[in-house]
Amino acid sequence: MARWWQSRRFTGAALISGLLVLGSAPASLAAADSSAAAEAPAPALAPSSPRQKQLADHLKQVGAIFYGAWWCPHCNTQKELFGLEAVQLLPYVECDKDEPGRQRCMGAKVRAYPTWDLNGERREGVMSLEELEIWSKYPSSAKR
Repeated sequence: MARWWQSRRFTGAALISGLLVLGSAPASLAAADSSAAAEAPAPALAPSSPRQKQLADHLKQVGAIFYGAWWCPHCNTQKELFGLEAVQLLPYVECDKDEPGRQRCMGAKVRAYPTWDLNGERREGVMSLEELEIWSKYPSSAKR
């Protein structure tokens, strides 16, 4: 059974409009253009280190999956830990940009963002690079 928030498709403009109607939006939001794209800007990522790229590649090779949503600040924090090049290597599934992604995440029973899955074992929330290395059995010889 889908949770209420999974069955709703809120856009940033609709959310801002709703807050304005309720009168609870901060002044900075009141000036926002409600016709603006509903997509949040991507985080400014620093260049990736060799370690970050190697770990991202390892996670992909061992079958890990990172489920997230474009609007999720914790997902952006997770991506920032990997940097610009490594984030492109991550086995990432976007759960809220299109219907196939929503269906895949609902089928995987993703309850929170970010969610990591490795061989059926789940971890929810931001994981440090060290935690991901240990959890995924990243070879110690490949570190740094």
